[in-house]
Amino acid sequence: MIRLGRIAYVNMAPVFYRVDAPFEEVSGVPTDLNRALLAGECDLAPISSIEYARHAERLRILPRLCVSSQGAVESIQLVSKTPLERVRTVAVTPESATSVVLTKVLLPEAEHVPLGEEADAKLLIGDAALRSAFEDPTPHYDLGHLWLERTGLPMVFAVWACPDPPPEGLPELEDALVASVRLARAEPEQLAYEASERYGYPAGFLARYFE
Repeated sequence: MIRLGRIAYVNMAPVFYRVDAPFEEVSGVPTDLNRALLAGECDLAPISSIEYARHAERLRILPRLCVSSQGAVESIQLVSKTPLERVRTVAVTPESATSVVLTKVLLPEAEHVPLGEEADAKLLIGDAALRSAFEDPTPHYDLGHLWLERTGLPMVFAVWACPDPPPEGLPELEDALVASVRLARAEPEQLAYEASERYGYPAGFLARYFE
């Protein structure tokens, strides 16, 4: 049975909405799954796009699945009282690889320190970023929006990847994951309700988030 990585954030809900194929779930934050896939502890996982680029000779991409945005992504935020052009230190989450590199591109003069240390800004991803937008009145800057504003391009934050050669049963599981996303898009209210029950966000917010 394929060991399938699942990022432990609400944005995975559409992919895992109705997966009509057997798998063993391996849950973790993006950097956990990066490590697990490269260590052979899972067979297929959504990993940081920058991590795929670093190890492309060892991995194969599933071309029909990714975590991406054309503009605001909502779940990747720079939080800062300091205007971005004056930010010189950023406290970065240990859960991300792509967003850390993206922050270096967008704020090349800023030094990175571990999250929790004093800094001009902090980088949050996933559910922590979504909660922060609800709870913290400090200005939030969406990295997907900043990237589009800077480059005019969409951003791919994570890709589904597996070792090369791929595990047995991969085509069937890939088809099931893609079908799950399509069904989730066809049933947005049910998706939002179930994700609300699991993750604790208001269903109305999630319905807008998943659009």
